[in-house]
Amino acid sequence: MKKTISIEDACHSIPDGASLLIGGFLGVGTPERLVDQLVAQGRGNLTVIANDTATPGKGIGKLVAAGLVKKLIVSHIGLNPETQRRMIAGEIAVDLVPQGTLIERIRAGGYGLGGILTPTGVGTLAEEGKRRIEVAGKPYLLETALRADFALVHAFVADYIGNLSYVLTARNFNSVMAMAADTVIATVDHIVPVGVLSPDHVVTPGVVVDHLVANR
Repeated sequence: MKKTISIEDACHSIPDGASLLIGGFLGVGTPERLVDQLVAQGRGNLTVIANDTATPGKGIGKLVAAGLVKKLIVSHIGLNPETQRRMIAGEIAVDLVPQGTLIERIRAGGYGLGGILTPTGVGTLAEEGKRRIEVAGKPYLLETALRADFALVHAFVADYIGNLSYVLTARNFNSVMAMAADTVIATVDHIVPVGVLSPDHVVTPGVVVDHLVANR
């Protein structure tokens, strides 16, 4: 059995300056309780890798508004004017990565690969500073793998050994991110006894989940 921990203890394990993979798609599937606790504890100087920064007052948007993020690696920030304002003001460094390229770089990090080859960005400003490689006469850009110190993920259901199952859009980034971090912290809507969750429904195996946050 995997011992559950409190939300406070989970966030106490995350130091200032940590790099975080945070799941979710416009806030759907983001571990809101972990984000709220990071804000409450004032964890700062964070590097956040995510699909987006949600919207003001939601998900990663709370970290941005609290001034806790030094760098973002995301696919877009278009729905969060606070992120845009802080980027323009030079308060946050933002690395914008095409969505497909972003998730594949994270997947590469999770599976021990050095990076990926993609045609996306060839001949554009996105190519600047990157290595171009030809394969079968076609140009590709070498995009390096992404990993983080921690992955903060949210699932619909887990059993007591940490096997996770997701619902709908929440699966898009959480399951891949859970493979690409040194420490994985998971919040869930429901925790059930071992055997209730069918093996066919397990998406993230408990062996990669380090901390399961207790519900209360």
